[in-house]
Amino acid sequence: MEAWQDEAIVLAVRAHGEGHAVASVLARAHGHWRGHVRGGSSRAGRAVWQPGNRLGLHWTARIADQLGQFAGELADAAAARALDDPGALAILAAACAVAEGALPEREPHPLAFAGLAALLERIGEGDGLAPDYVRWEAALLAELGYGLDLSGCAVTGRADDLAYVSPRTGRAVSRAAAEPWKHRLLALPPFLLGNAAVGPQDVAAGLRLTGHFLARDVFGLRHLGLPPARLRLADRFG
Repeated sequence: MEAWQDEAIVLAVRAHGEGHAVASVLARAHGHWRGHVRGGSSRAGRAVWQPGNRLGLHWTARIADQLGQFAGELADAAAARALDDPGALAILAAACAVAEGALPEREPHPLAFAGLAALLERIGEGDGLAPDYVRWEAALLAELGYGLDLSGCAVTGRADDLAYVSPRTGRAVSRAAAEPWKHRLLALPPFLLGNAAVGPQDVAAGLRLTGHFLARDVFGLRHLGLPPARLRLADRFG
């Protein structure tokens, strides 16, 4: 018998059979994992098995490569806190969908878990959480090996007045160096470089930036598009 216990965030739940479900979770020590949940789509089970909720999770299987069974106890009902806030729901849905689609299964991803857990603890902030959501996507790209290089200008090497990112290399470019071909570059919102004030246009630029590299380097390698929930979040900011 194979078994483990861990803290986990529910990423997705799909009905499977009469009242049961298959759930996808991100566990602190075990990473992205799927398992069968008895009663997971029943009335009682749906209250626990909602995307964004954090659980105390127990997984068991006869052999290691089986789907196995999940049993979970609710630790934090983030989904309920987001229920009446369209901005919070949009961020929660996008984060869970991106994590499920981007993270390889059965590999630990402690930074992705910690970042997602921190977002969900503050999900009641709604749209105000959007800059931190963009930062989480940038950190996710880095954990997967596709991090942006915002340390200095790719042309001059200087670290001042960085305003763009090359869509090919992911390296920052200063405003002056980018002038001849800035229309080909992605805007770099100042909040990704520090604690600058953030407006909706900055969030939109950040979502375009991280979305480009997620689409190309993560989902694109699997011949997939960005999840619909992620596209809806980008549309929300124009």
